[in-house]
Formats: sequence, structure tokens, C-alpha cells
Amino acid sequence: MSQTTDTMTNQQWGGRFSEPTDAFVARFTASVDFDQRMYRQDIQGSVAHAKMLCHVGVLSTQEKDDILRGLEEIRIEIERGSFTWSVALEDVHMNIEAALTAKIGMAGKKLHTGRSRNDQVATDIRLYLRDEIDLILSEISRLQMGFINQAKTENATIMPGFTHLQTAQPVTFGHHILAWNEMLQRDYERLQDLRKRVNILPLGAAALAGTSYPIDRHMTSELLGFDRPSENSLDAVSDRDFAIEFCAAASLILMHLSRASEELILWTSIQFDFIDLPDRFCTGSSIMPQKKNPDVPELVRGKTGRVNGHLICLLTLMKGQPLTYNKDNQEDKEPLFDTIDTVKGCLRAYADMVPALVPKREQMRAAALKGFATATDLADYLVGKGLAFRDAHEVVGKSVAHGIATGKDLSEMSLIELRGFSELITEEVFDVLTLEGSVSARDHIGGTAPKQVMAAAERALALVSKR
Repeated sequence: MSQTTDTMTNQQWGGRFSEPTDAFVARFTASVDFDQRMYRQDIQGSVAHAKMLCHVGVLSTQEKDDILRGLEEIRIEIERGSFTWSVALEDVHMNIEAALTAKIGMAGKKLHTGRSRNDQVATDIRLYLRDEIDLILSEISRLQMGFINQAKTENATIMPGFTHLQTAQPVTFGHHILAWNEMLQRDYERLQDLRKRVNILPLGAAALAGTSYPIDRHMTSELLGFDRPSENSLDAVSDRDFAIEFCAAASLILMHLSRASEELILWTSIQFDFIDLPDRFCTGSSIMPQKKNPDVPELVRGKTGRVNGHLICLLTLMKGQPLTYNKDNQEDKEPLFDTIDTVKGCLRAYADMVPALVPKREQMRAAALKGFATATDLADYLVGKGLAFRDAHEVVGKSVAHGIATGKDLSEMSLIELRGFSELITEEVFDVLTLEGSVSARDHIGGTAPKQVMAAAERALALVSKR
């Protein structure tokens, strides 16, 4: 099938006009270049609409069958790359409808009975976004499995935990990885909840007020797998909350990946040297042959700003619109589509990369020995001996000052040195000043003790596995 892009007039709505649309205006107002990606959903919606129209007697069985056959042929043409898209026909909807009419004649023109492009595009976007949310949920699950498996393997691998990017207390690498998993679990649940609000049928709202034809919206809703039809026709055609909410959820996903990226970037630096990223996730320098740059985490961190920008774009797009549909809403698709593509790409890159991370256990342990990571353990030890916490805090502060002056960690000081700060300190103090003793002491749900990390990983695995 062939259509001429520049000379064809739009017969679907041109009856009221006395002159053709200016060529530049036609290109400027067209959306087909980007909304053609919704062709499957547009055809899916039209199939359901045709079945419903036949059910209520608006279409004959033969007309319905002709429409379904024609739509299937168009789908095959599009997927083969033999379908010619026309800018003059503005969008995916009119391109498909014009092609259908060319194939089957008058029945193609009847397909639009009882609907408008306003409710049609709202339906297509919801169908498209619903499909993409399902794919994104799958990628989140795959990434979570990577986190969980790393956590199980590294449940006892000791590293420094940080506050203010300063060494705070020893933790395990497995515990740290499970913190990332918790972020993704919230993202998963957020998208699941959002999907409920996406899965509402606008079709049947027509242009804005509904239609006088005897349509069955519940049938259409069921055919398309929606939970229910929309309650208000005005809101149905003008609502884009679901797109904004998706972009908000996507911004949180990217923010979480960006935080993980920042840590991976730091950890792969020679200053930290905690992690090795396989070469396939890195690039080199065109001038410095020694460089191995963590490009995947850096690019994910950078793309976070892009997604945040799309959220602001959609909020700004909608903030001044009166009810109902306005041409402004054509601008909803590009930021939404790019957000979808960006989130899927970042999640895929991470889901591929995380299982390949190689923690450098000795370097992590050596770093945990610096910065007096067990100072809190010494304070807790003194409290256990009957000293008030504030007094214990002062004792430990003085012992740390001594360590700084002598270049010794608390665990490297002699018993005589430590007793110089408090006579309550006895030989068993060295059990709590070891890194292993410190992490093992945090033996409660949510704590960093290796057996708690394993238990948490198993709970997380059970949650992901039952999806």
C-alpha cells in the first residue's frame, strides 16, 4: 500500500475546511513520526471496538469480519516494514483507518462510529503504558535477583559502612547490596499500584461527552483487559495523571540506580578499589592508556536528569489546561516514550552488570580497619560494663584521638593503652573490636550480621520468586 505524504489531504476531518492545511503546519502538528510505535495498541483497541459495535448492532457480522481481517493485514504490513506512513494523515490512528478504508471500503469508515481520536489516543496510551510497565516490572525482578544472589554470596564480606562518606561502622557487602534491593522492591510495588490506575478504559468517552450510540463499554473494557470503564467522559479524554505518575515512579527508579551508580563509580576508583567491573561494561581513554572508565554507571547517573526533566515537562504541560482535550496533549507522548525507553535501558544494563560485579574482599576489609570503624562497639562495651553512654562516648573519643596520634586502630592498641582511658576495659574487649565481632553483634532483623543477611536474602528471594 502506498500513500503520498505531501499532497494527500486529510479526508477524515477535512469537510469543514475550504483550503488544505499548510505543508509546514501539517508537519508541525503531525505526531505520526513518534506515535506510530503504538500501532499494536491502536489495532488492538479497534478490534475490540469493532466487536463491541457488532454486538450492539451498529456493525453487521460481515462488516466486523472485514474490519478484523483488514486490521490484521495492516498489522502484518507494519511489522514487515511495507506500510507507508503519511504525515498528511497526522497520526497513527488516521493512518491505520485510511489504510483500512482503502482495503475494505465503507466498513472501514464505519469503524470510527461511537468514538473519537480523543478517547482513542487515551486508550492507546494506556494500553501501551500497561504493556511497558509489565516489561519494566520484569526487568526490576531480574535486577533484584542479581542483588539477592550477590548478597547471598557476599553475606560475610566485610566493608566499611559510611555516613557523610566517612567510615562509620563495619557492615557486610551483602547487607549493602540488599539495601539497593529494598529500593527496587519499593519501585516494584509502586509500579504495581500505578498499573491499577493505568488500567481504566477511556474508550466510549468519544470526543468529551460520550456518544448517543448504544455502546457497551463494559464489553470493550473486558475485551481489552481493563479493570473497568472510566466514570466521567470529560476526565477520561483529558486525564494524563497516569503518565505523570509513571514518570514520577520512573524518576524514583532512576534516582535509586543513580545512587548505586555513584557508589560503584567511587568503588571502582583506585582510591577505593572495592569493586572490579568486567571490561564489557567499561571503556578506555583515547589519550590515557591506563584508564578503565565505569561508563555504564556514569551514563545511568546522567540519564537520571533526563527522566527527571520529563516529569517536570509533563507536569508543566498539564498545569494550565482547561477541560477537556487540547492539542497540547500531543506533547505528552515523546517525554513518556523516552522515559519508558530510558528506564528499560538502564534496568537492563544494571540487570546484566550486577551479577558480574567482583568485590575485592581484601581491599574492603583493609578499608574497614581504617577510620576506627569499631569505635561504637567499644562504647557499647563500656555501657555493658555499667558506664553511662555519654561517659563512654567521651572515653572512646579520647582513645580515638590517641589512635590518630599513634597511627593505631583501636584493635591494634594494647590492653594497657586502652585501660589508660578506662579501667573497666578488660581482655575480652578485643572480641568486640574485631570486624567480625562488630558485624556479628548486629544480630537482629535488619542488622548486618552475616546470618541475618542470609535470612534477609532468602526472604527477598521468596518475594521475587513468587511473582
